[in-house]
Amino acid sequence: MLRPFRPRAAALTLSALLLSAPLAGCGGSDDKDADLTEQQLDWKDCPAPDEAQGGGTAPSPLPGPRSTWSCATLKAPLDWSEPGGDTIGLALIRARSSGAASERIGSLIFNFGGPGGSGVTALPAFGEDYATLRTRYDLVSFDPRGVGRSDPVICENDRQLDAYFQQDATPDDNAERTELLDSTKKFNAACEDNSERVLPHVRTTDAARDLDLMRQVLGDDALHYFGVSYGTELGGVYAHLFPKKVGRAVFDAVVDPTENAEQGSLGQARGFQLALDNYAEDCVSGTEECPVGDSAQDVKNRIAKLLKDLDGKPLPGIFPRELTQTAATSGIAQALYSKDFWPYLTDGLDQAYDGDGTILMVLSDSMNGRSENGGYSNLVPANVAINCADDKPRYTAGDVERVLPEFRAASALFGEYLAWGLVGCTDWAVAGAADHPDVRAPGAAPILVIGNTGDPATPYEGARRMAQALGRGVGVELTYKGQGHGAYDSNNRCVRAAVDGYLLDGKVPEAGTVCS
Repeated sequence: MLRPFRPRAAALTLSALLLSAPLAGCGGSDDKDADLTEQQLDWKDCPAPDEAQGGGTAPSPLPGPRSTWSCATLKAPLDWSEPGGDTIGLALIRARSSGAASERIGSLIFNFGGPGGSGVTALPAFGEDYATLRTRYDLVSFDPRGVGRSDPVICENDRQLDAYFQQDATPDDNAERTELLDSTKKFNAACEDNSERVLPHVRTTDAARDLDLMRQVLGDDALHYFGVSYGTELGGVYAHLFPKKVGRAVFDAVVDPTENAEQGSLGQARGFQLALDNYAEDCVSGTEECPVGDSAQDVKNRIAKLLKDLDGKPLPGIFPRELTQTAATSGIAQALYSKDFWPYLTDGLDQAYDGDGTILMVLSDSMNGRSENGGYSNLVPANVAINCADDKPRYTAGDVERVLPEFRAASALFGEYLAWGLVGCTDWAVAGAADHPDVRAPGAAPILVIGNTGDPATPYEGARRMAQALGRGVGVELTYKGQGHGAYDSNNRCVRAAVDGYLLDGKVPEAGTVCS
């Protein structure tokens, strides 16, 4: 698997498994159209999301006027090099502005990351967080091509995916290494067999061109945009391709655009280790006794021992599956995406030390897009397909062996797992586009770039590098001294004021602003 820890998108499914959060869905199309910029969107009530989107119920209305969610399908060229050829249907969702028509700025388009996350399901789940922004914008999101209801990438079936996610992702000998490589090759071949039509056309540059078509069809002269995690990479690529069409844009939980896949995975190893360190310190510094360790180091030592024991003897999990070392590692990582999830991690570890792997397996299922009924969304297949279409390097087992010491030094817990994830694009059917995305955007309007010092999945340093890469006068960096993946949804007043002030009133914060 490439980049096992998928920024933002994986975290969205945790609420469905533990908190029963509402989700949504839309339809698709393959019709041709001579001038797609003039198409009229047919907005209708949103259906319940399908399996590829993660399942669930139709979205509940937001508070206030014009609160009903509507869904439509945007037709875009399947191949942007042949704009008059076959089309692909992109699922959209919208909540109309709640304010006066005279105060409306336009549409604010969201991408919540992944890559591979369904924006059609994510936006309603977070919708109330953007109530202030809705006073002047229609809130819009979408399933990018290859995701959810937008011609989803399909690879293996649910039974095969159960086995795929149970395998040992940190091989200790030649037999385990061969098993991992064979399993990866089998998964990738299934993606080609089941999704050959769409695999060459899911690059981030394709999605960026979709964004510009979306902007035109929605009737906006400029793209007003809120990108989170991978959504910041998509926004940066859009700014590079269409600098004069950038409106008011915010990048939150920023992907480092200067890194290749190996460097990005190494950065995530450091990021998740930092988050684990912070979790351990928080657990033992509370007024109540920490049930999973007497000191921060003891917490980490006990977690390491648990994972070592699981390598040879899995625990009972969600019947008939067991909690393996791999499942426990991904479950722990899932809980580190947000400080709000840390209590689940404490409960899951405490339970595992008593011989029950249920909670950690629920967290692992969330990471992998598995619902309670055993069905998988296409989060992971889409994530692999988009990353492999974007990233030029193809890593071998020998490459992984070479970098293992550096990854282990970055994180004793997550290093090996992330290093072996680099083989995920080996034998992929489509060549990768580049070593890293081009986000240079001279002449673009200011883009607010927010880095979180405690972010595990998109480490803080990426925000500064994104701001620099966008160019002087374009990238405006803001620092949030906090925990978790992203800043705006932390409800920090300083961050909220800066983002709302820019998106609603055009007030650009001073570069270097720090919120804590």
